[in-house]
Amino acid sequence: MRIGLIRHGLTDWNAAGRIQGQTDIPLNAEGREQAMRLGRRLLSEEYRWDHIITSGLSRAQETGEIISGLLNVPLLEPDARLKERAFGQIEGLTSEERVTRWGTAWETLDLGQEQIADIQTRALSFLEDLWEAYQDNNVLIVSHGAFLANLLSALYKDRYTERIGNLSLTILEKEREDWSPLLYNCTRHLTLDLAKQPE
Repeated sequence: MRIGLIRHGLTDWNAAGRIQGQTDIPLNAEGREQAMRLGRRLLSEEYRWDHIITSGLSRAQETGEIISGLLNVPLLEPDARLKERAFGQIEGLTSEERVTRWGTAWETLDLGQEQIADIQTRALSFLEDLWEAYQDNNVLIVSHGAFLANLLSALYKDRYTERIGNLSLTILEKEREDWSPLLYNCTRHLTLDLAKQPE
């Protein structure tokens, strides 16, 4: 089984540096173009995908719908376990606004953020159920930056620490017990010449 972990496309809040968390912010025009670029890349590669599943938040759902349309791969029902980490009071704020309100140590304060252990528990629960249901399939998963970072941390500890980019692709493969990384946080499709990509 292979899974492709995709972070949704760009939103206006991403562009402004605002933490989204579980606030439902839609893709912007650039985010839709990013999804098209990844879809065209996937069409040209040897990997074949059987299903797509998203978090259900509109920025992930629309990213999945765009890729589904290009690949002609069915979308499964969204799974709420794939939602972004809830960030409580800091959702909607920029880094400067967070520091102004709570100081430079704001990350150490309890401002209603979902605990890391909790997000990792739901991430691993999702993976286990996905394996049970679709172990003979390859599945694209459209989720969110902090969610994906914490999933990878749960699987690999501190092996991967690079910030997860918008519309990045990470591919993991599982045969028996462990998930083996084949590709990590790749965004080369965002700089490819689309004229050379299949329609």
